[in-house]
Amino acid sequence: MKRKITKAVFPVAGMGSRFLPATKASPKEMMPIVDKPLIQYAVEEAVAAGITDLIFITGRNKRAIEDHFDKAYEVESELSARGKRDLLAAVQDIVPKSVSCIYIRQAEPLGLGHAVLCAQPVVNEEPFVVILADDLIAADRPVVGQMTAVFEKEGCSVLGVEEVPREQTRQYGIVRPEPATGNVRRVSAIVEKPSPETAPSNLAVVGRYVLTPRIFHHLQRVRAGAGGEIQLTDAIAALLAEETVLAYPFIGTRYDCGSKLGYLQATIAFGRRHAEIGAAFEDYLKRLKL
Repeated sequence: MKRKITKAVFPVAGMGSRFLPATKASPKEMMPIVDKPLIQYAVEEAVAAGITDLIFITGRNKRAIEDHFDKAYEVESELSARGKRDLLAAVQDIVPKSVSCIYIRQAEPLGLGHAVLCAQPVVNEEPFVVILADDLIAADRPVVGQMTAVFEKEGCSVLGVEEVPREQTRQYGIVRPEPATGNVRRVSAIVEKPSPETAPSNLAVVGRYVLTPRIFHHLQRVRAGAGGEIQLTDAIAALLAEETVLAYPFIGTRYDCGSKLGYLQATIAFGRRHAEIGAAFEDYLKRLKL
């Protein structure tokens, strides 16, 4: 299977409990890093990789995401009247006109695997990308673009991975890679949140997936695990018996914005290189001796 990928799935139905009360009435994906919400960074990464169909799997209290990518007539009219052309362009260009936004409601919070399965009617029999906005990745070349290039060459599913401290394996899906001389390695097994003692490696899957449509077959059959959730990791484990799955150590710096510490780290890192306020912010940090 070698074809260009045009569809990306964004599971955004989660509650964001680690950021309560900030996320009580506002989606965690709308939390800003400087002046853009997390979900916009994820969308920009996808669009830069040539994705034209953005599929958002939403839930309750997620209307702000739809509004963010919709046309805001009142805001645009006010900015135009005030002659604020730069801000007007920033608002109008959030999503290029050639890109479509599609919203699917996940009625119950049944896990990441179920969220991906909700996208099947739109994805159909095409390969697609899954992007978790919580994982914000700074990279010269968008990570989704790096991974779709691997897919176009190899024609199989690709998992974005990075090394994590072994004591953190309980927080991730961990792969067992086969020996290889190159950077991209075939996956022989994947385990969801193993203990450090039993983890097959310290290579963790971190929020970027290129998947073949065969994954839907396994998502429909996988049994719900702890908390009644359908795990994407379990479906990938079943897919391994039928198809090649590759682990790709992406080039970039990941910030775990699902955690308070990672969110603050991302805010500082992106603030430092922000075109408008980066230099002043850097001076401020130096005065703080950071």
